[in-house]
Amino acid sequence: MTVFVCLLRGVNVGGHNKVKMDALRDLCRKLGFHDPRTYVQSGNVLFGANQRSLTAKVLEDAIERTFGFRAGVVVRTTEELRQTVARNPFAKRKDTDPARLLVLFLADTPQKEALAALRQIPADPEEVHVVGREIFIYFRNGMGRSKFPWASLDRILKTTTTGRNLRTVTKLLEMAEEMEASVS
Repeated sequence: MTVFVCLLRGVNVGGHNKVKMDALRDLCRKLGFHDPRTYVQSGNVLFGANQRSLTAKVLEDAIERTFGFRAGVVVRTTEELRQTVARNPFAKRKDTDPARLLVLFLADTPQKEALAALRQIPADPEEVHVVGREIFIYFRNGMGRSKFPWASLDRILKTTTTGRNLRTVTKLLEMAEEMEASVS
């Protein structure tokens, strides 16, 4: 069984696109997924499936049918999430506050033109590193004061993106590894 971590974009933000986490778990059960679990109210759901890969479209379509809006979904396996944490370019720095480090998950690997457009965006004082299908953004002064247009990176990168701070990513990995261990 493969454990998948699905990250929903724009759910329960500012009173829009509301999804109760128990309803999201129920939806995942109806789709045939095993032991769905959610973490916080921002649309993080983990579950087991009897398949090696999963397209985001399966969950996106089901969310649209059930809740009446289409949410972008980014899917990662436990191993992919483990690799993301391992490739964190800030991991060895002592001065990094995990609450200020955003991991932006991309549905697809960005094209060269999209990466070139990203490099044109003034980032200072933020620090931005692209690592495969993730972008690590360190917000030195916090996200609330930043001028960096991270919320519009979907358009710039031409793919669905959704961000989670490093604490959330670490917790999701912990939950996914726990689920894997329980089915082994």
